[in-house]
Amino acid sequence: MEYRILGRTGRLVSVVGLGTWQLGADWGEVDEADALAVLDAAASAGVTIFDTADVYGDGRSEQIIGAFLADNPGHGITVATKMGRRVEQVPENYVLENFREWTDRSRKNLRTERLDLVQLHCPPSAVYDDDAVFDALDTLVADGAVAAYGVSVETVDQALRAIARPGVASVQIILNAFRLKPLEQVLPAASAAGVGIVARVPLASGLLSGRYTAETTFADDDHRTYNRDGEAFDVGETFSGVPYDTGVRAAREFSGLVESVVGDDLTPAQAAIAWIWQQPGVSTVIPGARSVDQARANAGAGGDRLLGARFNAGVRDIYDEHLREVVHERW
Repeated sequence: MEYRILGRTGRLVSVVGLGTWQLGADWGEVDEADALAVLDAAASAGVTIFDTADVYGDGRSEQIIGAFLADNPGHGITVATKMGRRVEQVPENYVLENFREWTDRSRKNLRTERLDLVQLHCPPSAVYDDDAVFDALDTLVADGAVAAYGVSVETVDQALRAIARPGVASVQIILNAFRLKPLEQVLPAASAAGVGIVARVPLASGLLSGRYTAETTFADDDHRTYNRDGEAFDVGETFSGVPYDTGVRAAREFSGLVESVVGDDLTPAQAAIAWIWQQPGVSTVIPGARSVDQARANAGAGGDRLLGARFNAGVRDIYDEHLREVVHERW
């Protein structure tokens, strides 16, 4: 496993982390024992950053992580949580009083006095321009409730505005082989400012694993069913905003690229993850996992197998042919 400093947090984290949305809700039910086994498998494979949020299962994801960390003292794991989606999404709700309430709840769930990293959870765009919001976040740091803060964003524009804030330690953004726009400005700007980049949705909600077909169905309580057209939250979070059938076709070509360039060394999912962290400026990638095998396989993408220029060119060709028109200007 490779390790990098996560921006202004100063923390050394694995280039492949673990996203834990699926351990709370929105991907179908996951048994608590199975969830703890996933955390253990990831940590045993060298993963040192878990990403969660206070709304994942209404705190269930945080609680499971808190239980795991309590049972594993000296774990060396950085926990990045998120806040802000428990209320109506209007700028007026992003105030110090709410921040204190939300972080107190997360600290209780995670069984810690101080949160390693708290991220605003895709707030309204106006929040990024409000000095009072960032003053409030600075207050949380000064009070010792959080060690560092960052933001999770939907768009490139939001990312660039956040990077310009001197207290922002990290920016979490969708970045994968189906969403290349952050490569153009966000990653260079983050590198120049010393801001960490946390790449989320690395497999485009599983499309890049190459396992789905046009006939694949998902559970009713899986966001890949109920948010396919953006009914519940930003559609870019589901299949990276790519229409499903288009994504299946593009994923088939991506799998062919992996086979022709990488061979059997990496699966398509592993190649998709490795390609992301090998982009200059990326600190860590946070794929989810619902099983021990999946957690181990994801972590296996954090090794020293470099994909190279031919693979990069192939990713770009697939994007330009199938995806650029659909997603590039939207996010």
